[in-house]
Parts: sequence; C-alpha cells; structure tokens
Amino acid sequence: MLKRMHLSLATLSELFRIAMPMVVSQGTFALMIFTDRYFMSQIDPVHMAASLGGGVATFFSFCFFSGLFSYANAMAAQYLGAGENAKCPKVVTQGWIMTLLCIPLLAVITYFVSGLFEIMDHDPQQVELERIYYQILMAGIVLTLAKVCISSYFAGIGKTSVVMICDTCGLILNVPLAYIMVFGQLGFPALGIVGAGISTLIATLFALLLFIFFYLRKEHLETFKVKDSLVLDRRILRRFLRLGFPSGIELFLNVAAFNLFLLMFQSYGVAEGASAAIVFNWDILSFVPMTGLNIGMISLIGRLVGSRDLTRTNEVVAAGFVLGLAYSGLLAVLYIVFRFPLVEVFAPPEGDFSRIRELATFMMVGLSSYAMADAVIQVCGGVLRGAGDTRWLMIASVTLHWLMLVAQYFIIRVYELGPRVAWITFCLMIFMIAAVFAWRLFGNRWRRPEILEMVMAE
Repeated sequence: MLKRMHLSLATLSELFRIAMPMVVSQGTFALMIFTDRYFMSQIDPVHMAASLGGGVATFFSFCFFSGLFSYANAMAAQYLGAGENAKCPKVVTQGWIMTLLCIPLLAVITYFVSGLFEIMDHDPQQVELERIYYQILMAGIVLTLAKVCISSYFAGIGKTSVVMICDTCGLILNVPLAYIMVFGQLGFPALGIVGAGISTLIATLFALLLFIFFYLRKEHLETFKVKDSLVLDRRILRRFLRLGFPSGIELFLNVAAFNLFLLMFQSYGVAEGASAAIVFNWDILSFVPMTGLNIGMISLIGRLVGSRDLTRTNEVVAAGFVLGLAYSGLLAVLYIVFRFPLVEVFAPPEGDFSRIRELATFMMVGLSSYAMADAVIQVCGGVLRGAGDTRWLMIASVTLHWLMLVAQYFIIRVYELGPRVAWITFCLMIFMIAAVFAWRLFGNRWRRPEILEMVMAE
C-alpha cells in the first residue's frame, strides 16, 4: 500500500472540506475546557488541579458510552455510501434508545467514582472541589451522550458544517456564562468551580437543541425519511453494538489507564498536579482538534466501504497524513519555542509559581516531541475505524496503554523515581502506539473484500 499511496489534490480538498468544520468543532470543545481551567487557575492552583481531576473523571465515567455512540459516524457514512439513506437516521434513534437505557448504570457509576478522589491521597480541599465539579457534570451526562449520537450522525453524512455551527454556538454561550458564574458578575454570586460546571451543562443543552433543529428541518426530513426512522430496528441496533462496542471498550480502558496515571501523577503533590493541568491544557488544544481530522477520515473511509469501492482509500490516507503532520508539526515548533510564555499564561496572581514553572516547561518539551506521533495515531485510527477494524484497534491500543500504566505504577509508587521519569515514559508510549497503528494500516488486512462484507453485514 505504501508504494501505491499518492496525493490527489481533489481528495485533499474534499477531506479538508469535511474535516475542517470538525477541527473547528473539536477546537471549540478544547477551548471550552481550556477556558474553564484558565478561570480556575485565576483562583488558585488547587482549583486548577481540581478542574483537571474532576474533568478527567467525568470523561472516564461516560467514555465507554461516548465511544460506542460515536460509531454512529462510521455507520451513517457506510449506509450513505451504500445508497441506503433511510437507514442513516435510524442509527440516531438506536443511539438515543441506548442512551435512555444507560441512565441507571450512569447513576451507579457516578456514585462509586465520587469516592475515588479521596482514595488517591489528594489534598483534602482538592478532593472536595473535584467531587463537586464531577457530580455537576455527571448530572447532565444524558444530554452529552444524546449530543454525541446526533453530532456523529451529521459528521457521518458529511454535514460537518452543522456540527461546527452547533458546537461553536455552544462555546459562544459557555465562555461568557462561565466567567459570569465563576467570578460573580452581573449580579450573580461567585460560584467558582460550581459555576464552571453549571455553565457547561447549560451550553451542552443549548447545542443539543440546535442539533435537533437542524435534524427536523424540512429538507433533511424528506431526504433521509426521518419520521420513518423513529422506531426500534433490531438489525441496525445489533450492528451498532457489534462494531461500536469494541470502540467503547477501547476508549473506556484507555481513559481508565490515563486517568489512573494522572491520579498517580497528582499524588506527587499540588505543584505536580498543577503542572500536569497546564501541559494537558495545551495538549488539548493540539490533540482535540486533531480528532476532527480523525472524524473526517472515518466519514470519508466509511462511505467508500459502504459503496464497496476502496480505489480512493490511498488518496484519503495520503491527504490525511499531509494535513495531520503539517498541523501537528507547526504546533510542535510553537510548543518548544514558546514553552516558557505558554506556561506563564497559567501563573496565578499571587503565590510562588517557581516549582510549577520548572516542571511544566520540562513537560512541554515532551509534548512538542509527541505531537506528530499523535497525528499519525489519529490518521491511522480514522482509516481503520471507518473500515470497521474496531476489534483490532481495541486490542492493540488497550494493551499498550495498560503496559504503560503498569510501568508508571512501578515508577511512581514502587521506585519513586520522580515526575520527570514518569513523563518520559508517557511520551514513549505515544510513539509506540503510533508505530503499531501505522504497521496495521500499511499491512492491508483491513482492505480484504471478505472482511469488508462482514463489516457491512447486519
């Protein structure tokens, strides 16, 4: 495949047209998180560390469901490529049915995860802030998952501009609302981290309502037979579970490994926890928009799989690498050259920032080194996921993440080697995943006609 891969400007333009709105959309999500943590940093380092811990724990709690439901992207794209337009919105209906059925399980997860912060030996003040922030975000998690289903659907049918519009409007509401509620403006009391959580829920609801507005527009209703899709379709539901379940398990176990690593890393102390919060804030601004490219790759490859025509896949892969490596390469340069001022952005108005500054600038060097490896992971993963190779992705990715976690346990807990060694190990794990994903992509097994027929089978 590597020898046959070539760049087509037409395909590059098409991928850019599909992926760019998703990059913007994912960027709004990153900016929303970045803004919340920046506001927390202006209170004190404990609040900033708590926003990171509570936010990561929230994503950990619903990430399995998010990974499962986001496969609506690939399924809708595959049905569109196969010319079965009426089945596309049925994917959304099955996703919403599963969302409602998951409410009791999400309640149980919230109850048990709420006690996790104290077990990890965090500062008592940080524990309480983390718990409050986490419980507020989980109170609206059904809205988040419903939004995942419908936004993934729009991405799958190529209407990524709709996703961009809805998510951008949510951001435009969230940022000023968070400022007002966190710091107490316009007659509101200063709610701190509670205000950050409430403003996020309001913005999520607003964005979901916008998605539903586009979903029920006359042109869309007629083209995709939306009224006829509001039924339980067991065949599509079974296919959704068969292909999406490995994606959900992969995301859940990977986030669990990352979350446990982060909690162990924060056990070094408040300065180390704040340093991690700073670096991962900048990581989000590079990684999350790159997932927009990943979503675009899934959509385009999914349509080719649905039409049983893979002649253009090499062009899509080449275009993905060009866009991903160019973007991540630029960010890598910015991260290494401007690492000191980027860290200083999060310096609180008062207090000693020297320990945080020293460690965070060291960690920024690691971030710049693995930025392009992240791009390789996103491009390869998008191709393989769009082609339905979700089981292999689950096995490979989960194995590498948990090997890293075991290594971190010995580094942090057993041998007490310090935060710099732990961070270097984390960076090496990113490079390993990139290499393994590239090996699978260029191995061609996922392209075999008999495997693609199994993917499309209901």
